[in-house]
Amino acid sequence: MSRPLATSRMRLPRRTLISIAVLVAVSGTALPLAAQAQSQARSSESRSFSIAAGSLGPALEQFSRMAGVNISYDAQLVGGKKTQGLSGSHGIAVGLRMLLVGSETDAVEQPGGGFVLRKAAPVDANQASVLPAVTVRAQTETATGPVDGYVARLSATGTKTATPILEIPQSISVIGRAEMEARGAQDMMDIVGQTPGIAVNTYGPDTRGWEYISMRGFPGDSGNYRDGLAQRRFEIIYRMTETYGLERVEVLRGPSSVMYGQGDAGGVINRTSKQPTGERIREIEAQYGSFDRKQLAFDLGDAIGDNGEFSYRLVGVALDSNDQDEYPDGHKINRTRNYLAPSLRWQPNAATSLTVLGEFLKDESGEDAYYALAADLKPTRAKMGDYSYSRFAQAQNSLGYQFEHALNDQWSFKQNSRYTDISMDRRALWVDTLQPDGRTYTRTKRSWDDQLKQASIDTQLHGKIRSGEVEQNLLFGVDWTRLEGTASRFRDAGPDLDILNPVYGLPITDPTTPLANFTQVTNQVGFYAQDQIKIADRWVISLGGRQDHVRSTTDDLRLSTVTKQTDDAFSGRAGLSYLFGNGWAPYVSYAESFLPTAGVDAYGNSFKPSRGKQNEIGVKFQPANTNTLFTAALFDLRKTNVVTSDPMTGEDRQIGKQRSRGLEFEAKSEVARGLNVVASYTLIDAKVLESANPDEVGKKPVAIPKQSASIWVDYALAQGWGIGAGANYIGVRQNYEDNRSAESGVTLFNALLRYETGSWRWALNVSNLFDKEYHTICYQGECYPGRERTVTATARYKF
Repeated sequence: MSRPLATSRMRLPRRTLISIAVLVAVSGTALPLAAQAQSQARSSESRSFSIAAGSLGPALEQFSRMAGVNISYDAQLVGGKKTQGLSGSHGIAVGLRMLLVGSETDAVEQPGGGFVLRKAAPVDANQASVLPAVTVRAQTETATGPVDGYVARLSATGTKTATPILEIPQSISVIGRAEMEARGAQDMMDIVGQTPGIAVNTYGPDTRGWEYISMRGFPGDSGNYRDGLAQRRFEIIYRMTETYGLERVEVLRGPSSVMYGQGDAGGVINRTSKQPTGERIREIEAQYGSFDRKQLAFDLGDAIGDNGEFSYRLVGVALDSNDQDEYPDGHKINRTRNYLAPSLRWQPNAATSLTVLGEFLKDESGEDAYYALAADLKPTRAKMGDYSYSRFAQAQNSLGYQFEHALNDQWSFKQNSRYTDISMDRRALWVDTLQPDGRTYTRTKRSWDDQLKQASIDTQLHGKIRSGEVEQNLLFGVDWTRLEGTASRFRDAGPDLDILNPVYGLPITDPTTPLANFTQVTNQVGFYAQDQIKIADRWVISLGGRQDHVRSTTDDLRLSTVTKQTDDAFSGRAGLSYLFGNGWAPYVSYAESFLPTAGVDAYGNSFKPSRGKQNEIGVKFQPANTNTLFTAALFDLRKTNVVTSDPMTGEDRQIGKQRSRGLEFEAKSEVARGLNVVASYTLIDAKVLESANPDEVGKKPVAIPKQSASIWVDYALAQGWGIGAGANYIGVRQNYEDNRSAESGVTLFNALLRYETGSWRWALNVSNLFDKEYHTICYQGECYPGRERTVTATARYKF
């Protein structure tokens, strides 16, 4: 239910913020020392191996799992090669070299840490057996595959190439499957909410599955990506994400149009799907939790046939849950979801692979997220709508493929494509005017029958060229997206609502007065190029440019009008990193973005795209032989060509300018065996610099906290037990554009208790442990309660 809170500006809870800041600072100084100790201890460890003779690729993967290390190599390098296997107890480095005997492959230590396999001249087996051991931690992680623990080393989101995070001159975070499960994430906001620069749940928890995410002070809906391809939004059709179907999530902060085309200034969130691995996967999972949440899920995968040329993955989810809100008469707001994601991979040889991915999702829920206000503008317990009428249903289906082929040792071809079809059926009742009696509202009933169809294809040519001490990683690409959206909407007067004696379950018919009937088609094509230049394994120069052409046509059948708009934009990015060789990598970068803006000004001129420009300086630290990554960034981000409205004339004018600058810090580390720590801190100074509305000039944007901080500790105890605990501070948030009132900062605590034995894993997650009452925001008189204490029990079985 809604809980009224004071909306006047309050002072920050300094003790709470200082406490979290101290924890973050301590982690930033103490964790590197622990990481170095961890590195030294692991370098001398011996492990027991039992790897049969056979193909080298699968043997390396088995070695990686047994040793708990990572190995990085080109699939062509090991394709078709054999190994004599490995048995007995060996040091990690010695064991790896023994496994490679006779393969004409050697392991080379990298300045930033990790092992890379490279082609070597044939050596005698007797000589190989006495080669000195190299105490390094190698790398088997791929840029789109599972993350080993909490810390990733590679990413493809920042550059569309498999690039070490240390060499990407932009702030980026990676959240892997292990971290999602430990935190008990149930939606995308749970996954990214404790990531630097991110603000989530602007309007509280939403049973409709809508994602409210801001990045560095700007809306994040245009930065929604799945497997590297855009998931565009049409009007109020938001893309839904089933988190159980994800392998990893990557957050790239700052303008990213050089790689992805149109998008807002805040950045990109790329969701990576679970895909076939060729390994046997058998997992079933059951959940039960607060608000009668019930969920069943399964994850199945394996190779097909003896040669492993084909492999599959099948992921499914069935959810039935109530919302924390309910009607005054006790009626629950229910939500159901059914999800199925099949995928099939064909890999006839090491140089070629084709993966086909499907996703089928159906989500149904109530559509009544709002409470009516009393005459004194305080929230009441009366829901605006009626469960007999208010409803929301969305069917979201997609089919796509990922194709890769190595042309030779230097050049490769990649192409990703996806087609998506979404239909939305929405019915809602909204209050209009409060009558003179102070208790009766008139209401409007509305209906939406909207559709979205999107086709996308991204074609890439990758090249690797080395000349002396200069290595170039080249990328040339062209992508195309077609988005077709159709809106069919109606509106009529609905029954009145008495907030002191609300009556629900009324017979309400659908409206018949047309409100909107139009189709909008948008085509975007972009040509891009990138050069990542590494000099002497120290300097890394990143240069990129992209030219986009966007054409949009709106056919309004109700108004009998056709509107066309064309936009062209060039976006660039330049960055410089230096690899010290001991894990440290400072960098500096400049990046741009553009986002088309629909509409015309008072003189009939089409609006230009908004533009984002960012300067960023930062440092990354990822010591060798450890599961550790520290990042810090200072940024100055400015957005121009923002459309704002003159409150006196109602005229839309494209004169707006916004600025966001700040500091971000993130630390992830396995400080000791089984002890993982994640900490982050964000300071954002966001401000409206120019606007047609003078009341918002010099003010802070709505719902963007100036400060936020979080810490999470996950510790594996003896005999299968594990515990976790964390705190998340969300700073002061403005309720209105003129900053007349604000919501005070709030600290939320989370906890985890788990037990693992054999094939079973049992977990109990609690969010908002102390059931803190707060509002995420009170905007335009509507107050949105934050998430109440939520307890979820999970049982997982692998077979």
